[in-house]
Amino acid sequence: MRRHWFPKSYADRVARLRVPAGFVMVAAFAWFSHPDLLSLAVGLPLSAGGLALRAWAAGHLAKDQRLATSGPYSFTRNPLYLGTLITALGLAAAARSMGLALLFAALFALVYLPAIELEEQHLTEILAGYAEFAARVPLLIPRWPARLGPDRPGPDRFSAALYRKNREYQALLGWSIGAAWLVVRALWLP
Repeated sequence: MRRHWFPKSYADRVARLRVPAGFVMVAAFAWFSHPDLLSLAVGLPLSAGGLALRAWAAGHLAKDQRLATSGPYSFTRNPLYLGTLITALGLAAAARSMGLALLFAALFALVYLPAIELEEQHLTEILAGYAEFAARVPLLIPRWPARLGPDRPGPDRFSAALYRKNREYQALLGWSIGAAWLVVRALWLP
């Protein structure tokens, strides 16, 4: 039997903090950003890569309906969380703020990891084959799979409809606002 990192009661409470913690991060991001052109040139492409990973994952995910094993799910069980981590660290680099990077790392460890744990428990209960998938594919840090799934029409291929259904365009909108704020701050605000 798999050992859990967090007690379920803790994970339940902390997972509910994701949205409020996001608002705290937005406020900290707006206040503590001190970008320059170099930090933008490094951080924005990195964060855009994380956002692209999230988009790719969202186009393969039919939540609570079927096990996602194609696309980025061939490399990691949690590409959405990995994309979030890369996006946030890229934005912290673009903001030229070690404090923001440390704040997000702490938030990820204290809020997102328990949320991942809860999702793992939930998916094990509702999706046949999840335990076998979890034994084969790493939790967060990607690895090259022994065999990639075929690129054919159907559930194993990226779906723009799933991308829209999962409302991943909201992440793109949020990232665009954050990136615009950084550019304005770097060019016109002290």
